[in-house]
Amino acid sequence: MEKDIKKTGNIQSNEGVNSKDEIAKDAQGLFEKIKHFLYELLDFRNDTDQEATIKAIEQDIPLKGATSWILVCSIFIASIGLNANSTAVVIGAMLISPLMGPILGVGLSIAINDIDTLRKSLVNLLVMITLSLLTAFLFFVLFPLKEDTSELLGRVQPDIRDVLIAFFGGLALIIARTKRGTIASVIFGVAIATALMPPLCTAGYGLAIGNFEYFSGAMYLFTINTIFIALATFLVLKLLGFTMIRYVNSAKRKRIAQMASLIAVLVMIPAMITFVRVYKKSVIDANYKQFLKKEVYSNNSLWLQRENIDPSTKKINLFFNGDITEATETDLRNELKAYDNLKDFDLAINANKARSVDRVMDAYDRAIADLDSKDNIIVGLNKEIEDLKVTITSLNQRIEQEAQLRNDKFIPFSSIAKDAKIRYNDIKEISFANILSSKDFIKVDTIPVATIKWNTKLADSTVLKKEKELRVWLQKEMKLDTLFIKRN
Repeated sequence: MEKDIKKTGNIQSNEGVNSKDEIAKDAQGLFEKIKHFLYELLDFRNDTDQEATIKAIEQDIPLKGATSWILVCSIFIASIGLNANSTAVVIGAMLISPLMGPILGVGLSIAINDIDTLRKSLVNLLVMITLSLLTAFLFFVLFPLKEDTSELLGRVQPDIRDVLIAFFGGLALIIARTKRGTIASVIFGVAIATALMPPLCTAGYGLAIGNFEYFSGAMYLFTINTIFIALATFLVLKLLGFTMIRYVNSAKRKRIAQMASLIAVLVMIPAMITFVRVYKKSVIDANYKQFLKKEVYSNNSLWLQRENIDPSTKKINLFFNGDITEATETDLRNELKAYDNLKDFDLAINANKARSVDRVMDAYDRAIADLDSKDNIIVGLNKEIEDLKVTITSLNQRIEQEAQLRNDKFIPFSSIAKDAKIRYNDIKEISFANILSSKDFIKVDTIPVATIKWNTKLADSTVLKKEKELRVWLQKEMKLDTLFIKRN
């Protein structure tokens, strides 16, 4: 009996060990499947065409002939887009710009140790930048902006997003370039996203108006885009293991390899410094906006007129309308220290004590009262004018009636003039008189003459036609045998 129990226990123990081993094997198999799936999903090394990639990049480096004219045209289009504040036009300029070629050439040459291609890429890139700046400068000298547009102002203050867009855009571009059968839509998308043309146009605009803050900000953005696109190209080609160029002369090979490595380091160091600097600035700006939103804008007793922050001097200036109490100042300074990236900043509070909120509201109430009073006066004057018009019309009618009783040939000119204006809206002025005239200097005749002043916008042919109609109508109304029309 004891033997049977021991045998059963051993069987159960073995079954437990076997089930654990099976679970471990299943888990390991699942992990391997996931690993294989992710590898196939993300690996792009097997779909790379080294020879075609290098050839395609090298073909886009030179600036000559058609490429030069395409660059000039794209600069003009981008400048027009900035001038007209048209996003669509600016995007069109990005799509046809050939600036990406030399930048990819820089990354490629450093990655494969090709010093000749590096020299060619740098020279062509420098020429392209100079030509672009000159073209944009001439455009904005000939067609100056009336005011700074949003498309332009968006290119003078780069932030961390521009760095990330340039780097990941460069990654997408070089990955698409290395793929067999280049993905054109990716290339177009990167050209739009990285936006190499607008910063150069903005820099040219800064030179044209003598604003070196615009110039430096735009060139800084262009430099960020250039460095991080080249860096992304270098990293991807190194990851793909592009074949290094071998030189016959061992000393030359060693020297060029050292030079390429030095240039790679020199490119990466400014890139990292730029990334850190822009990242810090972006974090400070985010903290600053949060401070304004929570501590200033949310306080209904504070009336912020304007504000600015200077990270270089670590100073924040707040300008308020109205008086600011010492307690409020102390509270704002204490709240500022709660923000890690702003605690070292000096807060300068500028208050306009002569314009407290109560006084401003009193002035506002007085202004409203004055406007209401003036409105009442205007209404009263308009009523008096209308009453005077009615009185004058009544007097004219009485005068005409009395004159008509004394003289059967009396002409009711007032009513005729009103009817004439209704019939012919283009009449600006009408007058009537009996003029004494003599042709033989013996006999004197009385000639009825109506003088008309027409709207100057009417064509002569139209005026002649209307004058004929008016003369017939006036003769009938005035009961005249003859009537002459004179144009004033």
